[in-house]
Amino acid sequence: QVQLVESGGGLVQAGGSLRLSCAASGRTFSSYTMGWFRQGPGKERDFVAAISWSGRFTTYADSVKGRFTISRDNAKNTVYLQMNSLKPEDTAVYYCAADPEDLLHTKLVVTTTVYDYWGQGTQVTVSS
Repeated sequence: QVQLVESGGGLVQAGGSLRLSCAASGRTFSSYTMGWFRQGPGKERDFVAAISWSGRFTTYADSVKGRFTISRDNAKNTVYLQMNSLKPEDTAVYYCAADPEDLLHTKLVVTTTVYDYWGQGTQVTVSS
């Protein structure tokens, strides 16, 4: 069982930066694929980024590529999402997700239903 708690959301002006954190409980965190998803008002939950258990492999949605960076610290059981050059369209609730399978080399990595564990979400609002 893995519990995930996100933090770091808030209100920021367009062009600004935020760093989200996701703290995980459980001894097997270091073996999990970790992902970030987001859900804007009236929209479906969409894939943002994911990272392999080792941190060696990452993948991003086209909409955030070059602006967002996902990373992890297995010693701290934490995954991060550094968000730069934020845009109003990045406004959403951001969710952290975990799955014990190695998803980075599969198309399933972007699929919400594949991930076994989810956090409660943190709100990010970008003003224009």
